[in-house]
Amino acid sequence: MPKPASTRKTLSKRELHDLDIEIDFIEGVLKRDPQFVEAMRILGDDYTRRGRYADGLRIDEQLCILRPDDPLSHYNLACSYSLTGQLEQAAVVLERAILLGYRDFTWMTRDPDLANFRKSPLYKAIREKLKTLKAKRRK
Repeated sequence: MPKPASTRKTLSKRELHDLDIEIDFIEGVLKRDPQFVEAMRILGDDYTRRGRYADGLRIDEQLCILRPDDPLSHYNLACSYSLTGQLEQAAVVLERAILLGYRDFTWMTRDPDLANFRKSPLYKAIREKLKTLKAKRRK
């Protein structure tokens, strides 16, 4: 997912305009095919890039309904919860993503969308579980 506003590169007027055009286009595509998963992923990403975190969250929630076993959809939903300050929900969904097979733990420690969540004791608890999981795999 894109960087949150505090760490994201400021978009130029032209880039914002182009992003708004893309958002309008993909919203139109989804009106014709509301379950077009790839279009939804792009739209969720675009909303986040535009700082429209609540809209991105809504898309990520829909993706998890359409793809209940997809670890990336759940990871992105955890990021949206983090961006909107819903840290308990971020923890629940991030754990679900891990249970489903999300394994890019290095990115998880750097992903700017999770910056807010990483400050939480809830993240520290997940991190400890991951250390235990890694230790078990080494044996």
